[in-house]
Amino acid sequence: MLNPGHRLFRVLWRSANAALLLSVAALVYSVGWEYSVRRYLDGFSDAIVPANVPPERRVEAILGWMQKGPARSELPVPTGLAMRDPQNTLNYEQLLAVCGTATNAFLNLARSSDLEARRLLLLTPERNTKHVVAEVRVNDRWIVVDPTYRSILRNAAGETLTVSELRNPQIFAQAAARIPGYPTDYNYDQFAHVRVAKLPLQGLRLRPLLDFVFPGWDEKLEWSLLLERESFFALTVALSLTVFFLVFRLLLGRYADRRLKIPRFRLRSHLLRAGEAFFTTPEIK
Repeated sequence: MLNPGHRLFRVLWRSANAALLLSVAALVYSVGWEYSVRRYLDGFSDAIVPANVPPERRVEAILGWMQKGPARSELPVPTGLAMRDPQNTLNYEQLLAVCGTATNAFLNLARSSDLEARRLLLLTPERNTKHVVAEVRVNDRWIVVDPTYRSILRNAAGETLTVSELRNPQIFAQAAARIPGYPTDYNYDQFAHVRVAKLPLQGLRLRPLLDFVFPGWDEKLEWSLLLERESFFALTVALSLTVFFLVFRLLLGRYADRRLKIPRFRLRSHLLRAGEAFFTTPEIK
C-alpha cells in the first residue's frame, strides 16, 4: 500500500503530464496560427510596399495605402471584432480610424516589410493614454509616425523627427501645423511603450520595480508584438507554459528517483529499446 507521500507524488506526476500534453498541444496550435498570420501579412505587404526601396519610402507606402486604399468593410457595431487580429485591423474601416488599432495595423505591415517598428503611447499628466503612435527605425533614428493621421511627423524643413526632438514645444508646433486638424494636446511631454498601469497588479508598483531591476526594459524588449498580435501572444504563453511544465516534470522525476525511490515509466529508455528493436537485424538460428 502506498504511503501518503507516494500517493501525493502520483497525483502531481499525472497532473504534470496532463498539463504538459495540453501545453504542447496549445504550442503546436499557436505555432500554426502565428505562421498563417505571418504568411497573410507577408502577402499583404508585398502587394502594397515596393520592393528594394529605402525604409522611409516603405513607411510612406504603408501610410498611402491606409489613406487611399480600396474600399473596406464596415460594421454597424465593430466592438465584436478581435482588436488584435491583423485580418480585422487591416480590413475594417472603423478600426483603421482608431489610433490603437490603426497603429496595430501599421506595425504589423511595417514588420512584414522588414522595418523595425514599435508602438508609443502618449500620456496625460495622470498617465492615462491619450493617443497611440509608432516609432520606426530609419537611418539609426527612431522617427515618429502617426498612422491615425497617415503622417510621418516632420519639422518646418521637412525633416523627420524623433521623440526627443518632439518634446521641444516649438518643434512639436511645427510638426502639428503640417498635419491638417492635428490636436495640439497630442504632445510628447509624457510617453511610454508599455502601460503597466493597465495590468491587474497595478498596486504592486511594477514600473518602478522593473525600472530598478532592468533599466530601459520597455524599450529593450519587444513588447509591441505581444500587445498588437493575438497569435504571437498565444504562442508566447504556450511556449512559456510548455517550458514550465517540462522543467516541473523533470524536477518531479529527479525527486522520485533520489528521495522516494519510486520506479516509474521512463519514456527515453523505452524509446531507445524500441529503436534498437526496430533497427537491429534479426538473427537466424
